[in-house]
Amino acid sequence: MNATNGMRLATLALAAIVTLSCTGDGARAGTSFAGKTIIWTVPNSPGGGSGRIAQFLAPFLTKYLPGHPTISISYQPGGGSIRGANQFASHAKSDGLHLLITTGSTQLPFLLGDPRVKYDYKDWRIIMVMPTGGVVYTTPRLGIHGPSDIARLANKRLIYANQGATSLDLIPLLAFRLLGLKVEHVFGYRARADGRLAFERGDVNIDYQTTPAFLKSVRPMVESGTAIPLFSWGVLGKDGKLERDPTFPDLPNFDEVYETLRGKAPSGPEYETYMSIFTTEFLAQKMVFVPKDTPDAIVETYEAALKAITEDPDYKAEVANVLGDYRLTIGKEAQALFHRGTTIRHADRKSITRILSDYGVNLSK
Repeated sequence: MNATNGMRLATLALAAIVTLSCTGDGARAGTSFAGKTIIWTVPNSPGGGSGRIAQFLAPFLTKYLPGHPTISISYQPGGGSIRGANQFASHAKSDGLHLLITTGSTQLPFLLGDPRVKYDYKDWRIIMVMPTGGVVYTTPRLGIHGPSDIARLANKRLIYANQGATSLDLIPLLAFRLLGLKVEHVFGYRARADGRLAFERGDVNIDYQTTPAFLKSVRPMVESGTAIPLFSWGVLGKDGKLERDPTFPDLPNFDEVYETLRGKAPSGPEYETYMSIFTTEFLAQKMVFVPKDTPDAIVETYEAALKAITEDPDYKAEVANVLGDYRLTIGKEAQALFHRGTTIRHADRKSITRILSDYGVNLSK
């Protein structure tokens, strides 16, 4: 073997070693998305909270992922997010170029055994979790001027655009029921954004949006006087008790509204079921996944990029106003929230099955 051939073989061997190391568990530094396009599936309509999160984070991911890939957001609404999640489950590849953001409307049908669900959370790997909140609002045409007038709704005919009894709209369904409000749920809307559009058209007169969508699309209506915020769902404090949402400190939380309308603190089995579902779904409201066979190196690269994003001055300056005063989590903390958000107590499932039967929904198997 001459020296030239020997040098060529050595170079090829070194290249092979580098290639192998870039596909191993410890190769985060060798992972690059240069020239690639990442497809981020949002299983909801544009204008909703999930889309708002994807739109906000996409430029930061492009900035901090090695190789600065293009992020393409693919909206796949339908079935309260079931359609898009099903499609991701059947088509997404484990190459790091396919992301999915889920919401409570993805989790609850899975937990409640909705027959339309073809996905399984165990087939995905968690990348990040972002808790969120939400605000219930109504129209001034009902004679409401602010949260202090909520008692005036007691005898009003209220209409709500519901994207499905097993979607995240289970939360307002249970909440309105507990509050004693007379709400007609019109089922079949594709996503929360479509419920907001129905409100804008005057088809419904009470609605709720998660915080990112509220800040983007409902706050202008509030400022123009065409929407009246009533209350936020609230957040859990360190003592486990419900507190006011820090994004909406001037709005009462659900427990405060209950006490206003009912004259006592909330309690009882249905309230316990409501709080269990609320806690589970809103602490892990927005989760981002890749398919389960995605290499560790790619997952670690995403986690490193997200960690860098949370330290970015522009992110820090904008996040509260765009997404709300909530903290993006990754790593072990995200894993814990993921487990909590995809677990339901047998007693709660039984209680929800019974409650939904009052609305013509049969979850019995």
